[in-house]
Amino acid sequence: MKRVGIDQAAAGIRSSGIVAVARGHFEQQALADMAEILFQTGITALEVTLNSPAAPALIRWLADAMGARMLIGAGTVLTAGQVDEAVAAGAQFLVAPDFSPSVVEQARRARVLHVPGVLSPTEVGQAAAAGCRLLKLFPAQTLGPDYLKALRAPFDQLDFMPTGGVSAETIPAWRRAGAVAVAAGSTLLAPGLPPGELRPRAEAMRRAWNGACP
Repeated sequence: MKRVGIDQAAAGIRSSGIVAVARGHFEQQALADMAEILFQTGITALEVTLNSPAAPALIRWLADAMGARMLIGAGTVLTAGQVDEAVAAGAQFLVAPDFSPSVVEQARRARVLHVPGVLSPTEVGQAAAAGCRLLKLFPAQTLGPDYLKALRAPFDQLDFMPTGGVSAETIPAWRRAGAVAVAAGSTLLAPGLPPGELRPRAEAMRRAWNGACP
């Protein structure tokens, strides 16, 4: 597995523009095949949520197989103990649905990028005060791109990754609102999704991201 620094991981997420989120029961080889398709379409960051079956084993396998070409991360990281579990499995970045000072601190000790979830200005300010610069706006679909645009006015020194309900149709509006990346789960990846269906989904999201002016 390949370890990457915090700044390098953040740059990798920005470069990919799209983070694929695997949540649910994925067979190891099927997820590896999906990762290869994602890579071929230019989506080079993949997150496996820790509330998925066998998540640490999947992360370790993907990190060994794809970690030199893609960023492999862990999602739904809720506790300091899960930080250690994910890092031990080879996760190159961590994502959470919430902001937890203890998780941020543990990730800092482990020298791994942690992307906390925020929604309100208060949560954004708390995460920024804790040293977080890349934040997950979640649940993004609740308030929409106009909310992100308004939020970025006072927090323009921070980067946001909208997550929740993101689709090829909504990506352009998110990017124009100032998102540096988006994360997509069931609108992109799903357990049992045939490769023939994943590729057009991934290609549509890539076209939407590339075609939108920030």
